[in-house]
Amino acid sequence: MTSDELKALVGRAALAEIPELPGGAVIGVGTGSTVNCFIDALATVKHKVRAAVSSSEASSARLRAHGIAVVEAAEVERLGVYIDGADEIDPRGHMIKGGGAALTREKIVADLADRFVCIADASKRVEVLGRFPLPVEVIGHAAAQIGRRFAALGGTATLRAGVTTDNGHPILDVRGLAITDPAALEAEINQWPGVVCVGIFARHKASVCLLGTPQGVETLRY
Repeated sequence: MTSDELKALVGRAALAEIPELPGGAVIGVGTGSTVNCFIDALATVKHKVRAAVSSSEASSARLRAHGIAVVEAAEVERLGVYIDGADEIDPRGHMIKGGGAALTREKIVADLADRFVCIADASKRVEVLGRFPLPVEVIGHAAAQIGRRFAALGGTATLRAGVTTDNGHPILDVRGLAITDPAALEAEINQWPGVVCVGIFARHKASVCLLGTPQGVETLRY
């Protein structure tokens, strides 16, 4: 199966993770090519969803194009489920996210949710996070200083060219890290002045991963 076929497979499989509620559920929806497949699948069962809280302007536009209502995060107190992809996921459900430059809003929406359902193809499963460059949304004024901090850890940080987030900030992509303790590194980086959000999702790790493989969808629970 091609990568696109695997993404479509897990996008459809994620429909089963939507809570069955009278009048439809309000769910969290992430960002990226795999999530786009989920949104397209969601359009076939719109009765299951009353509205969505989206992590990006791009996903909001796609949801609305399918006739699915989008509400702001401030309008809800809790979400039953948040469905999103990952750039990497380890055996404990820790993830690297942010390849699509939406990591801050993704983490905000994930924080509202009781469960994080990760949808990904098998290439995203790794033993140790860090092969994929770690995205870090930063205040531009602090980018060089934060880059030096990563150099002290053995990483190489570069500004993602031509990219600003929906929040108006640049992104550093950090290469050369082997993230053996994701929770500790996430907590450390969060303390650095000028960091808006780091793309390690350890505190907000996946509850479930629907992994697309040539043999079908493998369900991993953490």
